[in-house]
Amino acid sequence: MLCLEENKAEEIVEIDLRGKSEIADHMVVCSGRSTRQVMALAERIVADVKNDFGVYSKLEGKGGGDWVLVDTGDVLVHIFRPEVRDFYQLEKMWLPTGDE
Repeated sequence: MLCLEENKAEEIVEIDLRGKSEIADHMVVCSGRSTRQVMALAERIVADVKNDFGVYSKLEGKGGGDWVLVDTGDVLVHIFRPEVRDFYQLEKMWLPTGDE
């Protein structure tokens, strides 16, 4: 997601969920430095997906700004403040460990 890089999201990780989950085909996990940046990144994704693809996205968690989920249908985008991301370690549940 180019808008994440342009808007200075940090530690962007893309995860292919095809064959692993029926909830989406792809997941993106990234960090924003503050609650304000987390919310701004989420709003930008929603606007870009609507303008570029005509798809309306769902937002969860925007009120708090610690962790926002943007559901575009085929892609889930999780945007965290760094300490919240460290606590949940969401991407570790989906990335291969090397033991497979």
